[in-house]
Amino acid sequence: MARFDGRVAALTGAASGIGRATAIRLAAEGATVVGLDIDEAGLVGTAEAAGSMGSIVCDVADRAACHAAVEQVVADHGRLDVFGNIAGVARSQHVPDVTLEDWDQMVAVNVSGVFWCAQAAIPHLLKVDGVLINIASNAGLMGQAYTVPYCATKGAVVNMTRALAMEYAKTGLRVNAIAPGAVQTPLVDNYQLPEEIDFSLMAGYIGLREMSRPADIAAFFAFLASDEARQVHGAILSIDAGLTAG
Repeated sequence: MARFDGRVAALTGAASGIGRATAIRLAAEGATVVGLDIDEAGLVGTAEAAGSMGSIVCDVADRAACHAAVEQVVADHGRLDVFGNIAGVARSQHVPDVTLEDWDQMVAVNVSGVFWCAQAAIPHLLKVDGVLINIASNAGLMGQAYTVPYCATKGAVVNMTRALAMEYAKTGLRVNAIAPGAVQTPLVDNYQLPEEIDFSLMAGYIGLREMSRPADIAAFFAFLASDEARQVHGAILSIDAGLTAG
């Protein structure tokens, strides 16, 4: 398929996990892809796996860096059709153990980074009736013990997506969010639970099916970014194997 021939997509978090899988998928469907990430070596690996991908080293917590990266994409390729806010950080902690640095990093990447990139990308997306897709989480739709800052930031992404969708409801821009459950990524592989936790508090969000693969999320991202989803706007779409169904 070539659903994205002639289109330009920029993706944060492209060095690994969902970001890498999405870059590979969109490139395979004809898009010109530019990956944004703080991990330069990881971007090189994604570019090799995708066959062709532009790369910009960018810290999404830095507003100026987000705006500069988007402007570089448009300067290099003349347009921006799809922007994916995929970069994110996660950590499990007891509430009393959360430091100011822990909180600030979580908010800077998971909330501020999404907003700064959206702010930079939207003027260009409006010109082509483009698509903005944010990666939220099932943690933004349900309370989860030992991940209070993470839940707070992903809940912010959920409502930020809805608010953006309302602000641009009379334009051709589409804004949506994907809310995955657990996905087999380096973020999950390296995830550490704190000591002395009550596992019974976690039973409701462990899930009954296997974890998703990054390619599962990438496939849905590609659909949502394509013209086949032209009527999908302001939606928070769960891909969590039924985790938030009941």
